[in-house]
Amino acid sequence: MRWFQRMMTAAVLSMGIVAAMVGVSYGQDKVVRIGFQKYGKLVLLKGKGSLEEKLKPLRYNVVWTEFPSGPPLLEALNIGAIDFGIAGETPPIFAQAAGAPLVYLAYDPPAPQGEAILVPKDSPLKSVADLKGKKVALNKGSNVHYLLVKALEKAGLKYTDVQPVFLAPSDALAAFTRGSVDAWVIWDPYEAAAEASTGAKILVDGTGLVANHQFYFSSKKFLADNTRAVDVVLAALNEADDWTKNNIEAVAAQLSPSVGLPASVLAVSLKRESYGILPISDDVIASQQRIADTFVALGLLPKAITVSDVQRKPGS
Repeated sequence: MRWFQRMMTAAVLSMGIVAAMVGVSYGQDKVVRIGFQKYGKLVLLKGKGSLEEKLKPLRYNVVWTEFPSGPPLLEALNIGAIDFGIAGETPPIFAQAAGAPLVYLAYDPPAPQGEAILVPKDSPLKSVADLKGKKVALNKGSNVHYLLVKALEKAGLKYTDVQPVFLAPSDALAAFTRGSVDAWVIWDPYEAAAEASTGAKILVDGTGLVANHQFYFSSKKFLADNTRAVDVVLAALNEADDWTKNNIEAVAAQLSPSVGLPASVLAVSLKRESYGILPISDDVIASQQRIADTFVALGLLPKAITVSDVQRKPGS
């Protein structure tokens, strides 16, 4: 259990890096500042060190900054602290509504098993319908926020039928472990780690409810001024992605020391991921629009947005 808590604490502390990055002078003509989360395709790319070599001919250096989740990563992009990053479906919707100058570049295929509603191993709750009136922990504005909405809808409940408790993963784990909340909506690898460390049970995952896409972004200005560099990053990500899907056990072992989770837990997470990074399509933008419209209708998004306004245009 302690290894999981250490991982969560370290993730929260990483938010302080954002402030440190603002106003830093790197002493280089060109740099790509990449925001990544503790787990995912960008972590693998960073570990391989191949991106730096691929960008050398274009005379770019790479600066990596870790974030605990998508919302603070996109806030960093909004204030100009990073140029490129990854987040799930929901954070960019809230970021766009807040005026962040983001551009959707590419996405991972659906991975619905990579997020779930968990309950403690001895919980009497057997179905989503049983969540009525219960306290449910989740990270506000993250992918799992939408999963909760759709799961409740399918079970015949309204969002107002539960008591959302907005907590970052580290705080949510503590609340979940001591029984302060009845359920926890969370994503991998935290999902797999909670199953392994606490015996948590999956009440429902995203299958049949949500796609759980992951998206790659840059700022509008960075894309306009550095199109070739952006394409090199995406190509390098695809190479790392291809290697990972064919070497899951090896990748899990490689990631284990830096992520702070056992390789066996990471292997479970990696097997629930999707592979094959794709260029942004009209269909996936339409899917994002449905999510945005859902949050507007619930009063959770401050204003309506048009997601296609921040879609990468052909030739850009």
